[in-house]
Amino acid sequence: MPTSGRSDTAPPADDHSAACTGAAATIVAPASAPNISTDAAIHFSDAAAPAPTFREYVPMVAAATSATSAATWSAYWRVLAEKWGDTPIDTPSASELMIPSNEVQARAIRRRGSRDGQSAKANFIDATRHRYLIAQADRYIAASRNPTAQLRKPRRAKSLRRPLTSGQLIDINTIAASTGRDPALDTLLLRLHTETACRRGGALALRPCDVNTDVRTIRLREKGGTTREQPVSPTLAAGLLAHARSRPGPGDREQLLRHRDGRPIGRSRYHTLCKRLGRHLPWIGDMGITAHWIRYTTLTWVERNYGYAMAASFAGHAATGYQTSSTMTYVAASVEELAVAVAALTGQPHPLAQ
Repeated sequence: MPTSGRSDTAPPADDHSAACTGAAATIVAPASAPNISTDAAIHFSDAAAPAPTFREYVPMVAAATSATSAATWSAYWRVLAEKWGDTPIDTPSASELMIPSNEVQARAIRRRGSRDGQSAKANFIDATRHRYLIAQADRYIAASRNPTAQLRKPRRAKSLRRPLTSGQLIDINTIAASTGRDPALDTLLLRLHTETACRRGGALALRPCDVNTDVRTIRLREKGGTTREQPVSPTLAAGLLAHARSRPGPGDREQLLRHRDGRPIGRSRYHTLCKRLGRHLPWIGDMGITAHWIRYTTLTWVERNYGYAMAASFAGHAATGYQTSSTMTYVAASVEELAVAVAALTGQPHPLAQ
């Protein structure tokens, strides 16, 4: 989801004053040298290459962004490209960028489960800021002229999510197993998220080589570049490998979860599944339930039964990240302790829980 080395060309904008002052103190210009003022020298060295258009810059930004973040932000980059396709990226002001952010929020409000569109607006601003930080690194725009520095995200609203009941989970799995064109894939997805509380990005990044049948763990690679070993039940480990054998990809380092025709699944699979479940269980649409509700449900169960430190480790929250305190550096649960929780959750013994 940008080297620290300094190039031999003109120094960055923030270093111009120091560089010019040092040159004046140590170098005496020959009599024939042109008289260039300090302001002129700074203006000359600040000159940047012509900025690309919004449409041209989309693939550049996507290539410089992690796959997980790009998948989240690509829809918002398309909003910018549709609004200012052939306009250079250094053209819009902060106030002009606020217009599409408000439009994104207004569209989200019309969706079920939306918290006044605040999350959509915040994601749009994150995507736009990231785009301009890359443009700044590419020297298409100076830090002092970055319009996203003036954008303010809305205050984060309290989540409407709550743990699903056992009955609701049973209903969801029953409908997934008895409807649709690929119930085997859908029930495997639900089992994976229920048992591991993994994020959607972690499930999509899972590879056959990430399944360790000796110690019954899977390797999850999730947002922020984090990687962790998560214990799983024998049933889930066997199900994942059986799925990989029946729907093989180009190699064991390619995506594990695939459609029956061998194509890797994407985020749209989750949308399709939730929409189908909602047709049979109207409360899913009324509550705006997504796969993240299952993660919420499992983590709540872990916290209630094993405490906050275990739940934070089960969630894959970084030990010193914004989601946890520095105390987690000392009290984070081990993979063996997580295996104890998995064994209790699934009712199946785990080799690491002995």
